[in-house]
Amino acid sequence: MYLKPKKSLGQNFLVDKNIQRKIVSACALSKEDIILEIGAGMGDLTEQLAVAAKRVYTLEIDRRLFPVLEQRLREHTNCQLLKESILKFDIDKFLEEDLIKQKIKVVGNIPYYISSPIIEHLVEYRANIDTVFMTVQKEFGRRVNAVAGSKEYGSFSCFVQYYAQSKIIFEIKKGSFSPRPKVDSCLLSLKFRQEAPVKVKDEGLFFKLIRSAFNQRRKTLRNSLADFITLGSLEPFLDREGLDRNVRPEDLTLDKFARLSNSIDSAKDLEVLKKNQKRS
Repeated sequence: MYLKPKKSLGQNFLVDKNIQRKIVSACALSKEDIILEIGAGMGDLTEQLAVAAKRVYTLEIDRRLFPVLEQRLREHTNCQLLKESILKFDIDKFLEEDLIKQKIKVVGNIPYYISSPIIEHLVEYRANIDTVFMTVQKEFGRRVNAVAGSKEYGSFSCFVQYYAQSKIIFEIKKGSFSPRPKVDSCLLSLKFRQEAPVKVKDEGLFFKLIRSAFNQRRKTLRNSLADFITLGSLEPFLDREGLDRNVRPEDLTLDKFARLSNSIDSAKDLEVLKKNQKRS
């Protein structure tokens, strides 16, 4: 039985059997692993995950697919269909109620238009997640994995890399999906860190600075942060770090942003920040 993917749900079913096998292989699953799958689709990848792992919980919100999935997964007693959206799914609560005490792996062929919200949601539950494997647009994957100085590098790159080690495992051609998307994809992995790669005094301030800097990325760092930091703090920082006065936000590494954030400690700077946080 074939059901036409819903455009409104951003559905692009992964139909390439070879790519399905490559994804499962890349996850390096064992019979000890517990999987949370985002988007069961027609159940092709779900079945392979169920064979390779100890247990699979697969999320799906398209009601049309429920009868197909229930029939198809009936023989896989280690697989449970959850009729919920990942963005509303409380992972910690579910694991506690199901008496699961180990970290899980998350696998998903996700709707491209909610890639960022899904990652942000998973970050909230990172204490109970070991690794995430998801198919995303190739350009999105490059943005997540970008380094300072590249055109793809931005605030979301910094956000993800602060919490996880990211890697593009392999690229996936558009013809591997139905319907065929307009762009190629990739399998992205996120291995959540035990400790952040940089030390910051105030995470809220740290990310506020990064977002503010990249909101006006065509401007120099001095100009893009003019409303948030006094020159009395910014210029000594540039001198200490040996940075040019015209340095741009995309040239700062995560470590440099952390040092900048930690250097803001004067009462005047904090007052400026408080006023702007109230406005934004």
